Amino acid sequence: MPQILNSPKCKSTSDSLRILHVAPNLTVGGAEQMAAHLMIGLAQSHTVAAVGLLPKSNSVVEERLANANIPVWHLNKRLGFDPRMFSSLTRLFREFQPDVVHSHMAVQRYVFPILLRSRIAAAVHTVHNLAEHETDAVGRVVHWFAFRNQVLPVGISQEVSASIKRVYGLECKSVIPNCIPVERYQYSAADRIEWRAQHRFSADDVVFTCVARLEPQKNPILLLKALRELNHPKAHLVFLGYGSLEEQVAAYAKSHNISTRVHLLGKQDNVARALAGSDVFVLGSDWEGNPLAVMEAMACGLPVIGTAVGGVPELVRSGEHGILVAAGDWVGFGRAMDALLRDSEQRRDMANAARARAMREFRLERMVQGYGDLYQEMVASRRMQSKAVSTLAATHL
Repeated sequence: MPQILNSPKCKSTSDSLRILHVAPNLTVGGAEQMAAHLMIGLAQSHTVAAVGLLPKSNSVVEERLANANIPVWHLNKRLGFDPRMFSSLTRLFREFQPDVVHSHMAVQRYVFPILLRSRIAAAVHTVHNLAEHETDAVGRVVHWFAFRNQVLPVGISQEVSASIKRVYGLECKSVIPNCIPVERYQYSAADRIEWRAQHRFSADDVVFTCVARLEPQKNPILLLKALRELNHPKAHLVFLGYGSLEEQVAAYAKSHNISTRVHLLGKQDNVARALAGSDVFVLGSDWEGNPLAVMEAMACGLPVIGTAVGGVPELVRSGEHGILVAAGDWVGFGRAMDALLRDSEQRRDMANAARARAMREFRLERMVQGYGDLYQEMVASRRMQSKAVSTLAATHL
C-alpha cells in the first residue's frame, strides 16, 4: 500500500472537516466526474483526499484532482474479490483520520466492515444509479445492512431516491442532485466552426451528439434505429465514448447503409468543444440516475432528445428544453429528431431555455453546499451523542 504523505494527523476543527472519498476508480465516467467536481469544491473549505481501489488510470479526472492538490491513493485491487483491501483501507483510515467517509458505487463490501469498527463521525454513500442497477446481489445485501447501520444513502434524483425505497425498504432522507461547473461549458461561434470543420460537417448539417459509454444501459442501437427511420442526408449521429457495443454499433450502421452519417469519435478529453459543434444532444438510455452528460449539453445550449428514464425528466421538461420519449421507443425518438431537424427556430428556442436552466439550477456550488451542510449536520450529531454518552458514564462513576 502506498504511504500517505503530507497528511497531518490532527483532527479537524468543528468547521473544517477531513473528508475521504472512496471509489472503485477515478476514470471519466459520470459518477467519477461528479465525485471529482465535489471534491474540488469541498477542498476550498476542508481537507479532502480520495482513494481508488483499482490501479491508477491516468485519466483526466485524476489530472484535475492533482491540479487541485487533492491527494489520491490507488490500492491496486485485483479483479474479483480482494481481501487485501480490508487491511489497506484500515491503514489508510487510521493514518488519514477522516471525519467523513464518502463512498461511491460498489465499494461498500470493503468499506462497511471497517466503518463498523471505527469511530468515524459520518459515513455517506451516494447512489449514482437506480438502486436495482448500482451493484450486484452481494453488494445489495451489504448495502441493506450498511444503510441501517451508520451509512447514510444519498440519492442524486427523486427517481433514484424512490429506487432506494424499492430495493432497500428505506426512505431516502437525503436527495442532492448532481451539478457541474457550468462555466466550463461556454463556447464561441469560432469554437463551433472549428470543430465542425475538423470533422467535415457542413454549415447545414444537423449534428445529433450522444456522450455516453457504448454499453447496454445507454442503448446506442436505439439511436441508430431512429437515425435510420429519419433517413435524411443532412442528419448525422456522433458518438463520444467507448464500450463493449462499439463493434456492434459500427456493424449495425454498415449493414443499414448509414455508416456515412454515423461517427464514432471515441473518448474525448474536451467534451464541451464537441458539444459546441453539435446541434442536438441525444440519449437513448434504458435507465439512468441523474446524467451529467445531459446537464453538460444543456449548459452548452443544446436541446435534448432523450428517453424519460430515471432523473432525466427532472432535468429536461419535454417541449421546453427538448423532447422526451418512452424508453425503447425508437420510432418516437426518430420523430423527435425529425421535428428538431426541420425546425431550426424550435431548436434555437429549446437551446436557449436549456442553457438558461443550466445556468440557474445546475451550478456546482449548489451540490457542494448540499453535501457540506449534510456532513456538518452528521458530524455535529455524532459528536453530541458521544458527549452525551461520556457525560452519562461520568455520572455513574
